Amino acid sequence: MNLTRIHAGNRGFTLIETMIVVAIVGILASIAYPSYQEHVRRSNRTEARGILLEMTQLLERNYTEANRYDKTGSGSDFTLPVTQSPRTGTAKYTIRFAAGPTQNTYTLEAVPAGSMANDTCGTLTLTHTGVRGADGDVTECWR
Repeated sequence: MNLTRIHAGNRGFTLIETMIVVAIVGILASIAYPSYQEHVRRSNRTEARGILLEMTQLLERNYTEANRYDKTGSGSDFTLPVTQSPRTGTAKYTIRFAAGPTQNTYTLEAVPAGSMANDTCGTLTLTHTGVRGADGDVTECWR
């Protein structure tokens, strides 16, 4: 039996071939990871905007019933039922009034928290007149 022939067909990867594959994977990861992070930030921002819009609907419904934003129909102070985004788990945004609601006005804000603290859009705002705001480019941040 010739051992040379048996081992000749079982060649493995060389170190150079392995290093080339590792380099290619590293380059692809360095391109894909920042894109993934931006996608996650955008998703978190979208959820916070949705909660701001939902709280606006509740405030408008309250205004219809009580004829004011700051008190409920029973006379108690209006409080937001949702104070973070996402609703469960680690807060990415804190949902609150920029200043307490008055009888005729309010401004809601979603303040970045935790991993979103250095988001380029910063604090998102929404007023009783529907004016949207952000620390960054409003068009981009509310898109």
